[in-house]
Amino acid sequence: MDYSNIIAKHIASIPRSGIRDFFELVQGRDDVISLGVGEPDFSTPWHIREAAIYSLEKGQTSYTSNLGLLSLRKSIAKYVSRFFHVDYVAEKEVLVTVGVSEAIDLALRALLNPGDEVIYHEPCYVSYSPSIVMAYGKPVTVVTKKEDGFSLKPEAVAAAITPRTRMVMLNFPTNPTGACATREDLEGIAKLCIEHDLIVMTDEIYSELRYDGEEHLSIAALPGMRERTILLHGFSKAFAMTGFRLGYACAPQPIIEAMMKIHQYAMLCAPIMSQNAAIEALENGTPSMEKMRDSYHQRRDYVVKRLNDMGIECHTPGGAFYVFPDISKFGLSSKEFAMKLLEQESVAAVPGTAFGACGEGFLRCCYATGFDDLKLAMDKIEHFISKL
Repeated sequence: MDYSNIIAKHIASIPRSGIRDFFELVQGRDDVISLGVGEPDFSTPWHIREAAIYSLEKGQTSYTSNLGLLSLRKSIAKYVSRFFHVDYVAEKEVLVTVGVSEAIDLALRALLNPGDEVIYHEPCYVSYSPSIVMAYGKPVTVVTKKEDGFSLKPEAVAAAITPRTRMVMLNFPTNPTGACATREDLEGIAKLCIEHDLIVMTDEIYSELRYDGEEHLSIAALPGMRERTILLHGFSKAFAMTGFRLGYACAPQPIIEAMMKIHQYAMLCAPIMSQNAAIEALENGTPSMEKMRDSYHQRRDYVVKRLNDMGIECHTPGGAFYVFPDISKFGLSSKEFAMKLLEQESVAAVPGTAFGACGEGFLRCCYATGFDDLKLAMDKIEHFISKL
């Protein structure tokens, strides 16, 4: 049977995730040090796990409101007000989702008409462009550059705006570069969005993981932006809750209502046990989060110094838990470098091209792994490049 005529054309055109393709190469290999998948090496703090266990023990295994538990939405609104300095009405401006990935899909499907253009910056997380395509939108790439610290410049956004532009997608701190946006750049982008009447969707899943004493700034907190911004956040990175699959969206009520319509038919609601655990994370999880952040900060400093000392140019990321070193001088493509590093030294890192064509010449290394493994991985990378 010819299945090529059965699969929807816009789905058939979407590539598989470059991260997952590479991750599958190391499955079942005990000898590999993985700097690949962006997942905290910490277990979810015990008091958060205990809240999930207690939820089960109390028999709380039912559906919740489509929007999510009101108690959780109130905790989210309080947390967002304190951390992001933006106020939302818990009852109608907060939607609990199955991870931030679902929230991205809901926002795009709720707001895009076929052919609408969405500006986003690369290198970026692998799902952004495919998610736009799946919502029948048109992805418009703006390249960020190493010399700018991979920050998104307003003039580059301005050059990409057309009459079909509907939305701008942001992700700061950024996966895979760890880049953070300056206030000046965010203010410039905000001015453009107001002038051209654009919606902003901002994925701030790494916002707690800022280093060097810098505070996170959300574009939603800038004047005139709350009404046109969808703020996405979740629990996977800051609270090491990847398997709980829980995120949330904060936005004006009409946008949340449109997103909820899709969510109620596709997902119904997020798991109640995860929602109860999330309440505990928001109410009492900051000390645990700060300890994890401090550990990532130490690892970042170590990895950046080791890479630069061995002659691999690597900018210092301001957030997240990734470095994006430049390996172009070695004469190998990103994929060739990553494959040879895996084959010869049993160290797994992700080719920069998994995050867009402009990632060629770079390698993403996740330092959310133990210090002993990081040290050994750096030794092995140094040995590997000595032979090139």
